[in-house]
Amino acid sequence: MSAWKPVSGCGPACRTGGDERVGHGRSALRLATLLAVLMTDLIVAPMLRGAALRTVARAVLASLGVRLVWRGPVPRPGSLLVANHVSWLDTVALLAVGPVRMVAKHEVRRWPGIGALASATGAIFLDRARPKALPQTVAEVTATLRAGRSVAVFPEGTTFCGAARGQFRPAMFQAAVDAGAPVVPITITYGTTAAAFVGDDTLWESVRRVAALRGLTVTLVGAPALRPAPDANRKVLARAAQTSVGLSPSALGLAV
Repeated sequence: MSAWKPVSGCGPACRTGGDERVGHGRSALRLATLLAVLMTDLIVAPMLRGAALRTVARAVLASLGVRLVWRGPVPRPGSLLVANHVSWLDTVALLAVGPVRMVAKHEVRRWPGIGALASATGAIFLDRARPKALPQTVAEVTATLRAGRSVAVFPEGTTFCGAARGQFRPAMFQAAVDAGAPVVPITITYGTTAAAFVGDDTLWESVRRVAALRGLTVTLVGAPALRPAPDANRKVLARAAQTSVGLSPSALGLAV
């Protein structure tokens, strides 16, 4: 493991099992509906903007029977959203909540449908095998924040099962400091560890597992924004955000 390319210790053994599942027919129907949504996404993604992109993201979740819940204050435009990372569904959930540019590993660009959706939102793809590219990526995030657009990043650098968490890497927090942008910590949780995309999972295996789950809910809890001073230390800011993400969710919430 390197500081740039962290490795999660989570794997299949982290999944507790015992989840309620739908029948094979409904699971197959969900997969067929998802395929239809993704095929449409591939065709129209270059033309999508704003609310239309959120509609596509919500359609992806709905096709799989996933309910999305947002709790907490609504982030203002030009915020750096920092969240823990459990699944590929995290990206779709964040895109379904509001307009945001994602920072994603460059492999996501090749994922069927999901990559097209991320690209359509102006995703900033990061090659974790090229640490020298980091300053350029941070500069792009900074420019985006200064332009009044929100950016979302997973500072853990990889996925964890949800019960276990990684450490927030501080690099991207420098963009918020440089841009004078608020940092909004977001806690992402699922009703089951079966949603986790960990270990040797392939995207297809994970999609099939999610499609078979009954009543899966993804909950996003937005904490009050952290407002870094011009001379803020990005490491201190990262620790503060990580602590905030570890707090108990608010009892007040609205389904999205």
